[in-house]
Amino acid sequence: MLPALFGIANLLLTVVMYVIILQAILSWLIAFNVINTHNDGMRSFLTALDRLTEPLYRPIRRIMPDFGGIDLSPMVVILLIIIVKDYLLPGLLVSLYT
Repeated sequence: MLPALFGIANLLLTVVMYVIILQAILSWLIAFNVINTHNDGMRSFLTALDRLTEPLYRPIRRIMPDFGGIDLSPMVVILLIIIVKDYLLPGLLVSLYT
């Protein structure tokens, strides 16, 4: 049962990482006026992505210094997810079975 829970945690972390990457790419497309934000469907999709990712970014934005127009908090969150997925979860699973 425990390996299944770790598999679910790994899957959820992967989905969160892809949502962050999608949100970052869409923000670049908005910045370069490739995506029309006057469309109601696109605006609601972008708002939903912002509401999903903002709780992850908020603690990191408090700690990191202001770099002007560059927001590095998505990169920091992705690095933390990779550390948890690749090092903490497998190490915890191995330590529980030994």
